Formats: sequence, C-alpha cells, structure tokens
Amino acid sequence: MNDIQAFIAVARAQSFTRAAAGLGVSPSALSHTIRNLEERIGVRLLARTTRNVAPTEAGERLLQSVAPLFEQINSEIARIGELRDTPAGNIRITCSDDAAESLLRPALPAFFAQYPDISVEICIDYGFTNIITERFDAGIRLGESISRDMIAVRLGPDWRLAVVGTPAYFQSHPVPVIPQDLTAHRCINIRHSPGGSVYAWEFEKAGRKLTIRVNGPLLSNSIIHVMNGALDGIGLACVPEHMARPHIEAGRLIEVLADWSPLFEGFHLYYPNRRNTSSAFAAFVEAVRYRG
Repeated sequence: MNDIQAFIAVARAQSFTRAAAGLGVSPSALSHTIRNLEERIGVRLLARTTRNVAPTEAGERLLQSVAPLFEQINSEIARIGELRDTPAGNIRITCSDDAAESLLRPALPAFFAQYPDISVEICIDYGFTNIITERFDAGIRLGESISRDMIAVRLGPDWRLAVVGTPAYFQSHPVPVIPQDLTAHRCINIRHSPGGSVYAWEFEKAGRKLTIRVNGPLLSNSIIHVMNGALDGIGLACVPEHMARPHIEAGRLIEVLADWSPLFEGFHLYYPNRRNTSSAFAAFVEAVRYRG
C-alpha cells in the first residue's frame, strides 16, 4: 500500500524530486521503491527520461483506478477525526512569501493558541501551482487570477504597486516623471517562476495602461528580496504599497510615479468547490478571512 501511494505521488508530481520532498524521503529511496513495485507487478509504471517522469499506459490506468480509492480512504479517516472534541489535522497552503508575511503570519499565533492540534504547512511558490494535483488544501492569489471553479475567500483589501528607491539613490539619479523614464534607471526585477518571463512593470493613469520592461543588477523570485534590494540602495523596486509604506513613512524609501500606480484586487484564499471541508480547515479559513 505504501509503495502504491509512493507511485501515485510520483505520477502526479511527474518528478521524483518533488514527490520525495512531499513524502519526506530521498529521491533515490523513492526511485528504489517504485522500481521494486514495478518488479513485483511485472509491468513498467513510469516512463523515465533525463528531464521528465510520466506514467506509462499501465501506470495511467493504475493511477486513475487506485488514486480515487486512496482519496476516499483519507476522506473517511478525516471524517472520523471530526468526532474529536477539538479540530485537528494538517493544512497545506501554497502562496508567495509576501502573502505569507502580511496575511498568514499575523493570524497564526492566535490560531495555534486556539487550535493546538492543528498544524499548518506553508509552501512558498510564486508560480501558478495546481493545488489539486500537488495536494494542497488551498492557495493564495490575487482575486483576479483565481479560476471561477474555485471557492475564493478574501484575505485582505485591494492594494496598489509602488515604485520606490532610497534617498541616497535619488541623490545620484533623476526622479522619473513618466514610466518610460525607468528604462534609464537601475531597477530590481522579479521572475515569478523559474521558467517564466521577467515581470514587466505595470502602470495605469486616466484609463491608459502601460507595461515597461526595466533592467538592473538584481533579479529575484521573491518580492521580499526585491524590497530589500531597494532598501540597500541597489536600485528602484516595484512592490506592493503596503509593504513599502512603513519604510516610506520612516524616510528610508521615497515613492515615485504614484499617480501611475495601478490598483489590484486583494489576495484571496482559494480551494476546490468539491472539497470536503474539515473542521480544521474551516477553522483556518475563519481565522484568516478579511473582515475589513
């Protein structure tokens, strides 16, 4: 049974490395487990190349027939757990680091104090993770990017982007007046996923929308490191205004092009509408939902 569950994890992740991380074992040990399972069954279940892992025809048949049974078992065990006096269980959430910092971190201390038998796993990811195939309970994204077949719970207000730099930076560089001026500045970029493109900075004014591709010495996949780069005087950064506000008020950063800053729909927690919501997950949603 454990070997079949290991196969399901690899087939869904299409990667020994990602599946091993989720199972808490080494990729080599997981590969050995799958190889032993294939030898006992007498059928090859996974097609392996240097870059990809995918189910064979037999593996796909096994995945489609057996995986729902394991899901049903886990669901029934979770339902039995509902008979406990207090909610318990593990909740897996995927989100960006700024969402974790600004939305989850403030809520978790009181949540854990109230529900000591619930554990929360936060996986930082700027990509558009498939929460179903990756077996997350929920994800956090901007409301405008959530699929309509998901349930979405607002976690915070709408917010805008802010272009910021240090006073020292502007002592040696002119203040940009229009977004196009940024092409002459040292800017700190972000790439949301390893295989994705570099984010083009977005602007809007009087109904006119612009995207500007900027250049600079630093590129990161973390908005927190982009912010830190600006604070260190490396260049200009385009970050959520609520992240920059304390530094602006303290005089550590100066905002420019504020009249061009677009507004974005706030962060939402999203999860499948067919999900059997456990009392632990329901308690978590109630703890983090926006009440403003």
